[in-house]
Amino acid sequence: MSKKHRQHREAPQKKKSSTSVAAIVGTVLLILALIAVFTYQPSRTPVSTTTPTTQMNQPSAYEFVKQGELRFMTSRQNFITAIDIELAQDDAERQLGLMYRDKMAENQGMLFVFEDETTRSFWMKNTVLPLDMLFINAKNEIVTIHKSTTPYSEESYASTKPAKYVLEVNAGFTDKYKIAVGDRLSWRRY
Repeated sequence: MSKKHRQHREAPQKKKSSTSVAAIVGTVLLILALIAVFTYQPSRTPVSTTTPTTQMNQPSAYEFVKQGELRFMTSRQNFITAIDIELAQDDAERQLGLMYRDKMAENQGMLFVFEDETTRSFWMKNTVLPLDMLFINAKNEIVTIHKSTTPYSEESYASTKPAKYVLEVNAGFTDKYKIAVGDRLSWRRY
């Protein structure tokens, strides 16, 4: 057999070999593509497009119930601002307070009303919103303010003097309106 003839026989084997490698690679790529298609699951978590403004229009676990109005005044009786209040007057209402609420308008707050005047202590357990806490004595004078309390915290926020009332408003409220210890308030229930 001549060399020329041998080369002619080897050439088809190389062609057959490269064709089978291409077929194997193609098959593997096809299998990988099919696996990817059938195992890919897009995220089922919707992307939130809500803004703070639209969140105020969505229902909360607990809705604010306007039960009165509260007015802030300086120690010289100059009007500062007014808010709507929800009252917490019994043990069950005081224990629940603003827990689990995920929104509250700027002009809203919760007034905790107690029968006696004593040193009070509150915490933020299960409270979603950061709050300003104002402790108020029987003469309706603010005696202690805790600003921007930490949501879900079990830290104790106590009054520095005896208090008969505690008012919770959104964090930053007291800074915005320059409400300070010594300022007074008046309130009425509906």
